[in-house]
Amino acid sequence: MARPPSRKTSASARRRKRRSIGWRLRLGFSLAAAVVAVLAWAALARTLAPASNTALNRFDAIIVLGSPADSDGNPKDTQQARVTEAVNEYKRGVASHIILTGGAVSNRFVEARVMARSAQAQGIPESALLEDTQARDTVENACYSLRIMKDHGWRSAEIVSSAYQLPRAGLIFNSLPLQWSAHEAPPVSPQSPAYDKALASVEVLKTARYLIWSRWAERCEP
Repeated sequence: MARPPSRKTSASARRRKRRSIGWRLRLGFSLAAAVVAVLAWAALARTLAPASNTALNRFDAIIVLGSPADSDGNPKDTQQARVTEAVNEYKRGVASHIILTGGAVSNRFVEARVMARSAQAQGIPESALLEDTQARDTVENACYSLRIMKDHGWRSAEIVSSAYQLPRAGLIFNSLPLQWSAHEAPPVSPQSPAYDKALASVEVLKTARYLIWSRWAERCEP
């Protein structure tokens, strides 16, 4: 017959179980604290993000950051707002060229090409438009646009995007050898407060990813 476990053996097992649970709790609390700290860092970084690094009001180019087209290849409201604001800035004489940046990220339609068609429909000549059709995120938007600028000997740009993206874009562009200033596209039709909060939360997460990963792993080499 098998011998029943001794009281000493049972007590030892209970102690090991308590230690295991305690270790797991400490690890869980540590991970939660780390996540909270990173998100707080990202939120603070967005608050302190630069909006420009120059006093220029005329630039070599206007850079329009990408945003998805719809499933039929037409500009969504956010994309249209960015392009229209860039067109207005071009017509005001802010710059003589517009760089449209964005690949086929959310669907099969290349963001830069959709934006270029929209700009031409608003009277911008094709000769004034340059397209980056490869970028898949904001880091690549910045890097690939800078490559286009270097090819043309340009050194300054106005960055046009939506208000929610500009703080993160400011952190990215401020790390590049470029004179730049951010310019906000008008907000699109009012959204629900829940949507605005969700959008803000996503941007904090993207900023956190940039701070702890993308700015090192996706370092721009224009």
